[in-house]
Amino acid sequence: MSTLPQVEAEPGQTGLVVRTLAERVFEIMRERIVTGRIPTSAPIRQDVLAAELGISKIPLREALARLEQEGLIVSMPNRGYFVRAMSADEADEIFALRLVIEPAAAAAGCLAATEPHQAAAREAFEALDRAAADNLGEVAARNRAFHTSLVRPAGRMLTTNLVERLEILSERYVIAHLQPAGREDRAHLEHKALLDAWLSRDGKLTESLLTAHIEGTLKDLRQQLAAR
Repeated sequence: MSTLPQVEAEPGQTGLVVRTLAERVFEIMRERIVTGRIPTSAPIRQDVLAAELGISKIPLREALARLEQEGLIVSMPNRGYFVRAMSADEADEIFALRLVIEPAAAAAGCLAATEPHQAAAREAFEALDRAAADNLGEVAARNRAFHTSLVRPAGRMLTTNLVERLEILSERYVIAHLQPAGREDRAHLEHKALLDAWLSRDGKLTESLLTAHIEGTLKDLRQQLAAR
């Protein structure tokens, strides 16, 4: 069964159609990897995927190249693509970098936020809540959007890009962290307290709450990954 709609190429628009398909394939593959639906032990079968999605291998290869750039998959000579295994060392590195950059950036963001910025942060929080209730596949992207919305108002483009990149790298770990019972409720309460402090323009409290939030997630992940 095809997951993607078949698209007829208009004259002179072949490149556009391929890019559109590649973007959709990228989103589907990314969601499957982040939610653990594609195991790390088995190769990604391009012929099987192309047949399932009802597409040629051209947009699939483009999507796989993007996934490799994001660090989600690796290519092995004569073996093809594999999902990169998660590790405690990688989690330590990603979350350590987040701790250095993100709390202070969010504190600066709350002081610079305009009303539209605040509205965007509220909307991002609500979207994350809705996804957590019934769509695990969207939680990672919604979590990234919420955290980035707290940083963006400061207008520091490089910092915002770094935070977003680290959020992307941490998405699989965030989903793994939320799997044990009760974790989603705790994350909701921590995000709500963080948003309230941010909206109140309390930079010190914003920085403190976000630091505790990231540190708590990393502590849980270390225990989870050590038990594997």
